[in-house]
Amino acid sequence: MTDRTHTLDSPPVASKKKTDKSLNLARLLLEGRAFIALLVIIITFSLLSPNYFTGANFLTMASHVAIFGLPAIGMLLVILNGGIDLSVGSTLGLAGVMAGFMMQGINLEALGVVLYLPVWAVAILTLVIGALVGLVNGVLIAWFRVPAFVATLGTMYVARGIALLITNGLTYNKLSGTEALGNTGFDWLGFNRIFNIPVGVLVLGVVALACGFLLSRSAFGRWLYASGGNERAADLSGVPVKRIKISVYVLSGICAAMAGLVLSSQLTSAGPTAGTTYELTAIAAVVIGGAALTGGRGNVRGTLLGAFVIGFLSDGLVIIGVSAYWQTVFTGAVIVLAVLLNTLQYGKRSR
Repeated sequence: MTDRTHTLDSPPVASKKKTDKSLNLARLLLEGRAFIALLVIIITFSLLSPNYFTGANFLTMASHVAIFGLPAIGMLLVILNGGIDLSVGSTLGLAGVMAGFMMQGINLEALGVVLYLPVWAVAILTLVIGALVGLVNGVLIAWFRVPAFVATLGTMYVARGIALLITNGLTYNKLSGTEALGNTGFDWLGFNRIFNIPVGVLVLGVVALACGFLLSRSAFGRWLYASGGNERAADLSGVPVKRIKISVYVLSGICAAMAGLVLSSQLTSAGPTAGTTYELTAIAAVVIGGAALTGGRGNVRGTLLGAFVIGFLSDGLVIIGVSAYWQTVFTGAVIVLAVLLNTLQYGKRSR
């Protein structure tokens, strides 16, 4: 009698296995949503337009993805730390303007000369400018305990304002340089290819690999995940929390400046409004890639997939002739859906 009662009260083994399989399938779909979304986008637009599924078009779209994929990788590091960086778009614009300013020649009135820097020096100084913006963000947040949203919102306006002041609201054009001045080659990032792959895409690949190695194979990566998951516990465990926090904002600034170089090189011009709303695109790529906005969860692979989802969706809508207004609607809908899926994936764990 006892055995019978136990049998009746226990759930059927087959039913339990079926439930487990359903949960595993749902978890697999959630974790692979960015890849699935990318496949759906490619298939859909390939059916809608014969010009979409071509090697040349994929390379062109990939070069567009590189421009906001680079800030997205920097944003991933910040979000893993539990922060946010609203200044990446303005940093991108400021970096492009500073590169354009240096390519036009630095007028040293006191010496009566105009200094023309070689392109490699322009690139390094531009990255330094991005790092300085990130350093300001990191110090404000780590040492002065200014909320990340407020600190980066402030630097967003400051960086954009400096770019407007430098250019007086105008655009630097024809940045290809002059052989006589020794500053040619600025368009190399934007137009050159190595093994038929755009240099900008290769730059994105190298940065992604370096960042992936940093997160998975270094003490910095372990400290970053730990501080993002529970900053107080990480601090008590001896993790240099403040140094990590400053470092991620510096790296985010460098990634944004790199994107500014790639964009200015592709256009051979630099304007103070470049990169507007790119901070939102970077956040969207990170969220679509499955990172948790609360910090401590996410990876480079997912962020790259998220960037390709946004890029391939936007370019696909252009190819089939959809209005720019509807493009904004579709992109926003994808972001909202990604946040909802993140809530499903991480919500129960956080509670």
